[in-house]
Amino acid sequence: MAIQLAKNYVPLLDEVYQRESVTSDLTGDPAMARAGANAKEIVYPQIAVTGLGDYDRNSGYTRGTVDLKWVTAEYNYDRGERLSVDAMDNQETYNIAFGMAGAELMRTKVAPEADAFTFATLAGIDGISRGEDKTIADADTFLKELLLAKNKMDNDEVPEEGRILYAIPALLNGLMMLDTFKSKEILASFTIKKSVPQGRFYTAIDLLDGKSKDEEAGHYKKADGAKDINFMIIHKPAIIKHDKHVVSNIIPADMNPDADADIIKYRKYGLVDVYKNKVAGIYLSTKAAGGV
Repeated sequence: MAIQLAKNYVPLLDEVYQRESVTSDLTGDPAMARAGANAKEIVYPQIAVTGLGDYDRNSGYTRGTVDLKWVTAEYNYDRGERLSVDAMDNQETYNIAFGMAGAELMRTKVAPEADAFTFATLAGIDGISRGEDKTIADADTFLKELLLAKNKMDNDEVPEEGRILYAIPALLNGLMMLDTFKSKEILASFTIKKSVPQGRFYTAIDLLDGKSKDEEAGHYKKADGAKDINFMIIHKPAIIKHDKHVVSNIIPADMNPDADADIIKYRKYGLVDVYKNKVAGIYLSTKAAGGV
């Protein structure tokens, strides 16, 4: 059998089409967070100052105050997987099986789930800006919705620098094809523009535990009652996206006490949240119920 496999082998691979993570740009500087009272939390600085007062030529300045406090946030993402590849499967495919298994895990499971979790978590934050539920049918309508969103964020004094536009492919591609002065201007107002597959773009998801009935395959699914997202505008400095612990390692078959199989282990433990004073830095547009 191994000889037949070798004869039929060609250096072409049948892979699932899947793009890399689209939310990696949101990962923040770990130096801006420090350990909390226990291992399950971090604390981050929040600052507020009083405003200007009347200057008096006799008594001078009014006395302002600086309120600096450390706010606690608990880690909310802890996911992992262990894959085993039989030593003979790996040998008979010239070591492709093991290498491909790890690559497929990262590309088709880890990246999509990280994106879906990030968007769903941010969409569920109280106080963020929300547009009217609407099925956006064409690029002209999308342009108008983006202008409404930009006006809202401008009025809320969210800095333009650092705004990232995430939108489903049909909308972003349609706007780029519109190729008008207005469309170019609105796109230029975003530091980064990224299309997001609809399968990663929901207001809520269920993380499947990989153990329970009907959840054995793990990964995630759209939650009951969740809405499809049209687009999100995210001001990166408003986001806390922190990976405390990421481990990806390999146990070779000769060190596996349970089976003649190579093992791939992967785990990510982290946090996605929003700074409490910066919820205006997120704008969410969702499809109307029953929208296509």
